[in-house]
Amino acid sequence: MEELILTAENRNVLGKRNRFLRRQGVTPAHVFGHGIESLALQCDTTELKSIIAHAGETRLISLNIKGDNQPRSVFIREIQRDVFGKQLLHVDFYQVKMSEKMEVEVPIVLVGESPLMKDKNRMVSHGITELSIECLPDKVPPQIEVDISILEEIEQAIHVKDIILDPDITVNDDPEQLVVKVTEVMVVEEEEAVVEEEEGVEGEEAVEGEGEPKAEEPSEKPSAEAAQE
Repeated sequence: MEELILTAENRNVLGKRNRFLRRQGVTPAHVFGHGIESLALQCDTTELKSIIAHAGETRLISLNIKGDNQPRSVFIREIQRDVFGKQLLHVDFYQVKMSEKMEVEVPIVLVGESPLMKDKNRMVSHGITELSIECLPDKVPPQIEVDISILEEIEQAIHVKDIILDPDITVNDDPEQLVVKVTEVMVVEEEEAVVEEEEGVEGEEAVEGEGEPKAEEPSEKPSAEAAQE
């Protein structure tokens, strides 16, 4: 695997003044780690973007800081971008010791195609999407590929215990944790509702006023003259 090399230099510009660096095509950064002093750095933005695209947070990077006698082994720990996700605002690097194991979350990538997926009524059901591992820095894989072409029966599954890794890598997740399986899609056929005309409760809606007794018209009161007769 190709070695990833990034050049950086110490940064004296801090705080809100960092915006002037960004306008010049420079991105502020920090490097920190267990037992080392945190350093404010700056990197060429174009070069840094290329490294981020290749490294993510799981590729070891050789960080050359101007003035240092030897490069530092680092991982990208955090990437800050603007609200639109386009401009790089800041990057944190974590320096590791090559002789000490580290814990890291590595993304799981599904490869291949299950023969079951030829039926449109099947779907791939995902479990965990990252695997927690512990190993030496140079043993960290950029991603963990899981081949789903071996899934030939409905509900057949791949669990954490089925993933084969380098013997020097320790998996921290539960071995019975689901990674992926193929399931049958439950198709609910809508029964065509036959609306019968109401007869009583279920029948034609009664025509308004039909069949209802008419209200009796009030009888006319006799006139005063008729009452005297």
